[in-house]
Amino acid sequence: MFAAFPGARALWRQWPVGSIETRVAYDVSSHAPYAFGVLSAARLAKALGMPGISVVEFGVAGGRGLIALERISREVSQSVGIRIDVFGFDSGRGMPEASDYRDLPHVWAKGFYKMDVAALQQQLSSAQLLIGDVTQTVPEWLARKDTLPLGFIAFDLDYYSSTVHAFRIFDGAAEDHLPRVFCYFDDIIYPSHACHNEFVGELLAIKEFNAAHEHRKISPIHLLRHMRLIPAPWNEQMYVMHDFGHPLYCVNITPKNISHTQQPL
Repeated sequence: MFAAFPGARALWRQWPVGSIETRVAYDVSSHAPYAFGVLSAARLAKALGMPGISVVEFGVAGGRGLIALERISREVSQSVGIRIDVFGFDSGRGMPEASDYRDLPHVWAKGFYKMDVAALQQQLSSAQLLIGDVTQTVPEWLARKDTLPLGFIAFDLDYYSSTVHAFRIFDGAAEDHLPRVFCYFDDIIYPSHACHNEFVGELLAIKEFNAAHEHRKISPIHLLRHMRLIPAPWNEQMYVMHDFGHPLYCVNITPKNISHTQQPL
């Protein structure tokens, strides 16, 4: 198998050929978790008969992730046949002062990851940058009437406090998001001296969100690495926000060509 060899897969990343579905299956995207999340969300929206989705990156910094998210979304949109709108949330000023130990100030500090807003804007073709404090930009985004339902979110805000504020995006009405929103959490692994645990950082934010919401829960995709052709560390960073009260949550999306005796992939 060509894709089983790391060197061959590295070349495939450099010269991406084949469908986006094939490249996601063989983990050859430069931003593999983004590609997996966007494709999964688009397929879900398509199965539910929705015309499109919104995809979001919290914590844009230099913009490499948002540029990749824009490119991936364009490919997935063309392949799946739905509209995908891309948004990036960032203060534009770099990280603020840490609130307390829960923000892991032994790892990050005020001023990290500053953005050159003008330079990044020139590199984007369709993604919308939402510059400002997430305590303000998230409620403003939810109040808009022109957005498609959330399908995928990449959380890369580093701090516990910032992630808690970003989670307010899940407090919208059911029509504001898919019944299952695919999520990637960048800051639950690396660097080793962070010593990530459920009492600090993004993991604490997830724990508190789940405790505070009866019918909306953020949970990892259990044993995802064992369902992947090419297991990778990012598999452990993929979560889903489940809205169990969503009117579409129980809609059966198993493809019609899979019999009851077959196990869906």
